[in-house]
Amino acid sequence: MSALKRVQQWATFARIWHIYDAAWQNPFQSAELIKRYLMGLHKPIYHPMNDCGDNVIVINSSEIALRGDEWKKRSYFHHTGYPGGATWTLAWDLHSKDPTMVLKKAIYNSMDGNLQRRYTMERLFIFPDANVPSKLLGNVSNQIRQLRPVPKRLDHYTEDEVQTCPKIIDYPTDYVVR
Repeated sequence: MSALKRVQQWATFARIWHIYDAAWQNPFQSAELIKRYLMGLHKPIYHPMNDCGDNVIVINSSEIALRGDEWKKRSYFHHTGYPGGATWTLAWDLHSKDPTMVLKKAIYNSMDGNLQRRYTMERLFIFPDANVPSKLLGNVSNQIRQLRPVPKRLDHYTEDEVQTCPKIIDYPTDYVVR
């Protein structure tokens, strides 16, 4: 086997570390994307019974975005196993308690039908902010592109950018803001 073919084979079977920024992303669309890398669906050697997936680090999970009033209407079910132990938790409440849980549950549910999803989830590392241990960051070799661009906040524009931006209207001098 030539050296080039040997390197190709190592790259195919190696577990690669990916990083994904979840800021301003829909967790359910992000889950479908992250699932591809966790299960190894992007590799040519994929088989449902083959554990060939990669490791994924997700940062900024506390800044995910849900559509409309889905924060108020989406609920998550949990049962303790005891009689009367069923609880329904709204998404905003679950997210305020643990900012990684909504995204984690979305990824877990997206792998429905995968017999190895518990072991696959062990290769997922979710952090609520950008503070990732350097031990994990040293392994990262690929960045997963975000699904939608993150808009720039108004308070992040410099004063020069604000002044050079074209005005739509000029308010009259006697205009009163109520």
